[in-house]
Parts: sequence; structure tokens; C-alpha cells
Amino acid sequence: MNKDLLQADSALHSEQDSDFSKIVDASISRRRFMQGGASAMGLFLATNPLAKAVAATQPDSKLLGFSKIPTSTADTFVVPKGYIAKPLISWGDPIIKGTPAFDENGRQPASAQAGQFGDNTDGMSFFPLSEDRALLAVNNEYTNYKLLFDHQGKAMTADDVKKSQAAHGVSVFEIKRTAGGWEYINDSKYNRRITANTEMRLTGPAAGDDLLKTSADHSGTKVLGTFNNCANGETPWGTYLTCEENFNGYFAKPGGGQDKHLTRYGIGDDSKYQWYKSDARFDVNQEPNEPNRHGWVVEIDPMGPSSTPLKRTALGRFKHENAAVTIATSGHVVVYLGDDERGEHLYKFISKHKYNPSDKAANRILLEEGTLYVSRFNAVDGEAKGTGEWLELTQGKNGLTPENGFNSQAEVMIFAREAATIVGATTMDRPEWVAVHPKTKTVCCTLTNNKHRGKKEGQPVGGPNPRAENHYGQIVRWNEAHGDNSAMSFKWDLFVVAGNPTVHKDFYAGSANINDENMFNSPDGLGFDNDGRLWIMTDGSYSNKGDFAGMGNNQVLVADPDTGEIRRFATGPISCELTGLTFSPDQRSIFIGVQHPGEKVASHFPAGGNSKPRSTIMVVQREDGGIIGA
Repeated sequence: MNKDLLQADSALHSEQDSDFSKIVDASISRRRFMQGGASAMGLFLATNPLAKAVAATQPDSKLLGFSKIPTSTADTFVVPKGYIAKPLISWGDPIIKGTPAFDENGRQPASAQAGQFGDNTDGMSFFPLSEDRALLAVNNEYTNYKLLFDHQGKAMTADDVKKSQAAHGVSVFEIKRTAGGWEYINDSKYNRRITANTEMRLTGPAAGDDLLKTSADHSGTKVLGTFNNCANGETPWGTYLTCEENFNGYFAKPGGGQDKHLTRYGIGDDSKYQWYKSDARFDVNQEPNEPNRHGWVVEIDPMGPSSTPLKRTALGRFKHENAAVTIATSGHVVVYLGDDERGEHLYKFISKHKYNPSDKAANRILLEEGTLYVSRFNAVDGEAKGTGEWLELTQGKNGLTPENGFNSQAEVMIFAREAATIVGATTMDRPEWVAVHPKTKTVCCTLTNNKHRGKKEGQPVGGPNPRAENHYGQIVRWNEAHGDNSAMSFKWDLFVVAGNPTVHKDFYAGSANINDENMFNSPDGLGFDNDGRLWIMTDGSYSNKGDFAGMGNNQVLVADPDTGEIRRFATGPISCELTGLTFSPDQRSIFIGVQHPGEKVASHFPAGGNSKPRSTIMVVQREDGGIIGA
């Protein structure tokens, strides 16, 4: 940022300080942190700690109306007193008419899985049909071969590969509210499975480019499938955004011979999913451009069960976590996007055209054209707050020239990671879910963890990433200039720095709003409800040992953005991640995903007994029918 702009931005934010920006007044010495290690840092923090930065934390939030719960190591889903949690749907439950019920033997064919709820539920959205009926669109991120097959993936056939591909993608199904709570309808006309073999269309600046053409698609616009769908988004015009994250893990280039693009996106000479052995499009030696057709945000019309999903290349290609959509005061659509890998970046897309609330059809093209930006966070040495700017990713600007390997806008979008490096974006501690406050338009992003911070070139300690070998994570937040989400500058701080105060007395204890009753690690899922509560979901260590002693299973916490208070709301079963959350419009039901229970430690969730563990969506309601969290 140039000097004049920096001064103007500083003056602007001096005038616009909100309550949240007054909470954190951090002054960590990055220099002492890097040079002195934990002992010197602990001494420094005793006099001027970021760990005490959230000084405005108030224990009696008026926004949080539930009783906090303790940690848990039980193989169950725990919620506060006065709440009820019930399973809605689990991996393998049939959602297409005529599909057989789930069978634990692991020998059901691909045709059965293609009509059943997919595996490892993740991001999801609620689309109302009436007061008591709705559609849920749910990501099915990946599958566990030890559970999917009786041979645990050790004797893969071509049909096994198809079954694995059918366990991925997106499930859309109808639900209804009954006297006993929400139930899913297994034969609704809306129900749909979108898998790794569903036909889709590429749109936007990269569509039709030579780098997207394959032997099966000479146009570069028609692609099969979506997979490793992590988190999500939804648009004001009623469509679902599913985000392709670790797509690289499905491709292989046997024999090696990597180029810089394959290396940057993590494609190696083998793949644990083994799709490339019987599906040639996943063998990079046979189809070198196929990987370029994945790693996008996909827009789906949940109300149109026969509609074609659209891969929106204007939003860039990287390991997408979620897509947080908001309408800027300028009227343009803004989408915030995190690239979930250690040392990658945080992005923002601004649509070329403005949102028209009176023309739903016109809004369907808003994600086809626009400008993608990547963030640079600026901080004065010794402070964990500062200003930031959005750097334009447009061919011909900011070094994105043919001399640097970018001959077209299509190449900028296809190799967005490399473009972000060229323009000088800040490397982040795994930027995952982004959430926008419904009223203030403050933006938050979970920075989950980063074992490379301070150790790997290009990932220095400082700014929004203030700890070396960060295994606890933090949440960064920012306000855009003038309160306009389409602005080019912002002011940031850290809402919470996760840690363990029972083990550490230095910066790894966490910020002042962390204590022995709400501590957690690796914040991942994130979302605001209509009243402005911030819901935090974790995907971290559940070892309950060492640095993570006393943290128990992964959990859901709720924070008051104004006071900084954080309370634990739910805990999941053994060896799971809690991820994906959505609310009914009346805020009286919350849907929470339980992913990979029993991933590393034996679980029998949700059925109990000796049953096979199954990824499950839980519905949580209050016994008195009131608003969740209030």
C-alpha cells in the first residue's frame, strides 16, 4: 500500500472504529517471538500480552443464553441442558426412489451408493419450500475405504472406483417438520445425487481455454463431476455453492515428471483413491489437462433436479474451503474465499454486474464475470492488528504478464495460487471458512493451524499469523473501508487466538477470552446466525494429551462478537470432525454435520452397539421450541 493510501486508510479507520475493533489492542513483539523462543516470549507477555488483548470480554453475554457444557470424550453427541439433538440422515441412507437401504457389509454395488446419501457430510444449506418443508443441499467431501469396502480398498475393481466416486459430491433432498422433529423424505421429486460423474459446464474467463480441453471434451466447457466438496455458500437468488477442495488427491502422474503447476497444487505420482487405475481421466499422463477442470466453486440450483451444475472459473482455482456471499453497499456481489492449505491465501471476488432483487434470472449470471482479488495484511512490527489491501488478479496488472508466465486471464484463474504469489499476497495459516456478520458486515475467517509457520520459506511469523509452529489456530476479522465489502482496503485484528491455558503460560495459552472451560484447537467451520452469534466448529486434535490435554472431542462453540465471550455448545462423538452448519429460517433448528466418526479411534456413532460408524447430520432444537443459542 502506498504512503498516501496508508495514511488515508488509517484516518478512515480512526473515524470508523467499531466496538469489535476496540476489544483487541494487541502488542506482540514479533521480533522477540521469533528470536527469543517460548521463554523470552512468556516473559514479554507477562508485561504486554496478546493473550490479554481481549480485555473487554464480559462473562454474562446477553446474546448467549445457554449453559456452557464441559468437554467430552464419549462416543455421543452432547448439547446443553434444555436442548435435544437427533440424527436426521446418515451415510448410506437412501434418498432416490428404489434405492436399497444401507448395508454394513461393504459389498453394495456402485448403483446403490449412487442413490444413497453420500459419505462424510460437510458444508450444507437450507432452502425453504414452505413453513414446514425445505431442501437440504449437503456436501459429501470424501469416503473412507476401510468402511466403504469389505476389502478396505485393498482389491479395487472398476465398479469399486465408481462406488467411491458415487460416495463423493453433493446430496440434495427434501425434509419436513413433524411433531417429532425434522425428517427426510426418501422419494421426493427434488432429491438428487451429484457425484464425480455428473455432467457439468465450465463458465467464465477460463471456459474454453486450451488448458481445459481433453480428449473427451474438445470444447473445454463440459466436465464430469465434482469431488472433495468441503464447505459451501448460498446466493441471495437461491442457488447453492459447493467448493472443491483437495481435488489433487484424486489424480496421479505415474512415473513422476512433475511440472511447477502440478507441484504447486499437490499432484504426485500416486493417489490413495486409486481412481486413475481404472478411470483414465485421473491419469495425468493420459489427460494432462483434467486436473485444471477441478478446484473450482460450483453453482447448483437445488430446485431444479435436472439442472446442469456450473463451475464458476471467475472465482479462481485453488483448494476452496467455502464461499461466503454478501451484497456490498455498491450493489455488487462479493464472495470471500479461503484456500485451505498451509501458507496459501485469502481471496475476494467482486461481480462485474450488480445484484437485482427483482430479477432472479438476471442474477444467475453474476458469478460469471467479475474481478478476483487476494489479500495482503499489513502490520506494524510488534502489533497483531493493522490494515490490509486487496490485490487485483487481472492479466497484465501487478506483474501478471507473459514474462511471468501469464498469457491470458484464463491462465490467471487456472493458476490462481501462482498469481497470488506474484502479486505479493500474505501467506496464511490455512484460511478455511469465512463468515460475514448479517448486520455489521464485519468479516471473520478461521485460520486453522500451520506447522510450517516460522519454519518454511515465505511463511514468516507476524501479522494475523503470530505464532511459530501454530497448532491451535486463530480467527482473524476485518472491517472493509466505509463499511463497503467491495472496498479495496480494510482494518483487521484477531478475535480469538486458540490455545491451552492448562498446559501453557505463554502465547500458546491463547487470548484472554480462552480459559479452561472453553479451550479448543483448530477452528474450522464458521457462521453467523441472524442475531449475530458467531458459531465456531473445530477439526483438530482429539488426542486429549500433551498440548491438547483436556480438550476432548471436537466441538461447537458460540461467541458474542461484541463482548468476546465464547461458550461451548456441543461436543461430537469419538474421532470425528464437527463441520457444516445451517439454520431453519426461524432459527429454531440448527443442522450440524458429524464427519468421519471413528476415523482413528473406534466409534459406533450414531447407532451404537457394534454398528459401523457413519457420517451423520444432527438436528438440534430447544425443548421449549425457542431460538437456538438465545
